[in-house]
Amino acid sequence: MLSKEELKEKNSAFWNDFRSEMNKVSSVAGRQVNWINYPTDVKDIYVRMEVDAKGARLCFDIQPKSDDIRSILWEQMTELKAVMTTEMGIEANWNEESHFWNERLISRIKWENNDLNYFNEEDVPKIIDFLKDKLIRFDKFYQEYKDILVNLAN
Repeated sequence: MLSKEELKEKNSAFWNDFRSEMNKVSSVAGRQVNWINYPTDVKDIYVRMEVDAKGARLCFDIQPKSDDIRSILWEQMTELKAVMTTEMGIEANWNEESHFWNERLISRIKWENNDLNYFNEEDVPKIIDFLKDKLIRFDKFYQEYKDILVNLAN
């Protein structure tokens, strides 16, 4: 078990290594991207990465204040599900009512690898590879279809 300070150092080192790896990659749109804070260009839609003892996950979170807007955006994403699955290379976990955060209901699409353990040093490069692959694939999909989401959210 890591102390709070050791965990903070591990997290900092991991995300710095990940950032360094991703700085070598440009968006399919041809521009440099802050991959850790992926720019969706839509308010209240986020791309999040999670790593822990249970695996690594890339999450696409839809969490506007309005449940009506969230439902519309979710419906549009379900219409794009087949295209997204093909691009991502693996099935996602689709959860329209995933959880509450900050008093908002979140709809979440999640790609995960549960065979990886963040606390196993041998898995860390595999986690970086998994997240890198999924982010690059997601970017290719998202750049193609983001205008639809931008228009629906406004």
